[in-house]
Amino acid sequence: MIDKKILITGGSGLLGRELEKILPNAYYPSHSEFDIISYDKMKKYILNKKIDTILHAAAITKLEDIRKDATSALETNIIGTSNLVKLCMENNIRIVYVSTDYVFSGEKGNYSENDELLPVNKYAWSKLGGECAVKLYDNSLIVRTSFGPYPFPYEGAFVDQWTSRDDVRNVAKKIKQLIESNINGIIHIGSGRKTVYEYAQTISPDKDIKKISIKDMKLVLPKDTSLNTSKYDDIFNK
Repeated sequence: MIDKKILITGGSGLLGRELEKILPNAYYPSHSEFDIISYDKMKKYILNKKIDTILHAAAITKLEDIRKDATSALETNIIGTSNLVKLCMENNIRIVYVSTDYVFSGEKGNYSENDELLPVNKYAWSKLGGECAVKLYDNSLIVRTSFGPYPFPYEGAFVDQWTSRDDVRNVAKKIKQLIESNINGIIHIGSGRKTVYEYAQTISPDKDIKKISIKDMKLVLPKDTSLNTSKYDDIFNK
């Protein structure tokens, strides 16, 4: 492994816990130690640590909660990310930002890194707000992806929503590669296009999973946010 000092936000989350297994020497500060809403607290934490890269995975992600009250998503996903970008700018630290496939409208699928961005719900808008902050800093990488726990934890899965969602273990391995690289800009990672139901069957083949529809949800959900991952595949010869 390349000898880099890495700090990971969101260490207690699904992706953070997986990354800790394969990047055990990184810093995984708690929320109280490294609150991204408090610039002074972050600045104090990194003092004398000589951090090379920050992987920013902390986010408010519960769609229904954000639909009802977007305040926490505004504070964490937009303002907090902006604070973190400022910290990286002032200390010459590379930032790798974990974004989402939901920044796309879902009207066509197979989205490339340069396709039009048009979220359909408040969660996705808050993540796009984070992307805007990250794009102001040249030494940055935006990673758009979709991942879930293993095994599939829900009783039902959508038959009419297409995705490139992948097992979090695979996504963590790919993000580790990206952290250790010198790639900047935007990149998509994930698996091949499939419905969420097909994805669920792939990772939990022995589970009886109910077929459900996005039409039955109160939330507005994009229909097809599958990602074109050819840029990642070309770089890492997949």
